[in-house]
Amino acid sequence: MQEFKPFKEGKVREVYDNGDSLIMVATDRISAFDHILKNKITDKGAILTQMSKFWFEFTKDVVPNHMISVDAKDMPEFFGQDRFNGNSMLCKKLEMLPIECIVRGYITGSGWASYQENGTVCGIRLPEGLVESDKLPEPIYTPSTKADLGDHDENISFEKSVEVLEKIYPEKGREYAEKIRDYTIALYKKCAEYALTKGIIIADTKFEFGLNEQGEVVLADEMLTPDSSRFWPLDGYKPGQGQPSFDKQYVRDWLKANPDNDLLLPDEVVVKTVEKYKEAFELLTGSKFSR
Repeated sequence: MQEFKPFKEGKVREVYDNGDSLIMVATDRISAFDHILKNKITDKGAILTQMSKFWFEFTKDVVPNHMISVDAKDMPEFFGQDRFNGNSMLCKKLEMLPIECIVRGYITGSGWASYQENGTVCGIRLPEGLVESDKLPEPIYTPSTKADLGDHDENISFEKSVEVLEKIYPEKGREYAEKIRDYTIALYKKCAEYALTKGIIIADTKFEFGLNEQGEVVLADEMLTPDSSRFWPLDGYKPGQGQPSFDKQYVRDWLKANPDNDLLLPDEVVVKTVEKYKEAFELLTGSKFSR
């Protein structure tokens, strides 16, 4: 059996070269505040992969995506091992664009902190009188640069994203910047509207895009998972305060409250986190989670 080694490792994902395709494996690692924690969250990688699969299929009429299959039978024999069961995705190879495409439909987190300071979020002026967790009149696009492991992503303006892409793709930078912005807003609107019918508010999320061999923009990486999004329960939603969430906010809150944590979570936080991930998956997809 041919052995594969990842050629790229992120905080949570490992990427393997499969010749004319890639295999992306979502591990059970969890990261917060740009650090990988010492705990593993059982089934987390499989939940993220299966949730991305659901959304890729749901939005393929909006933008093409990189998913080929999540079935181990479509991958080399090496990926038939238990540790790859349910958490591996065979993907098209793309040239990734160095922009994280963040969209915010509600004001929360760092956006709320910035708004309190000067009435703006990532340089975008918002209406006066908003309270924490308010729904924005329209979703806003707030791109950032992609940082290397251990570094912080940097929020940038739309015009700066044009500059970044223009340097790499002369005379195409604005076209690509506009496309990924428009796709980001369209994806968010379609999925946020659907999620509301399932009792979940998608407060914000991020997408990543790449180019295929024809130079077309293709959606890549993960999509609308609890790792890349803030999910709130619609039941009990109340602007003017922070909201309970289905994402890793529970982990972030515990780490903030316990600054001497040594990047190690107590078992109860691990259990609660995986329960939240599964609950979000089952509400959104209408399917019971299984590997």
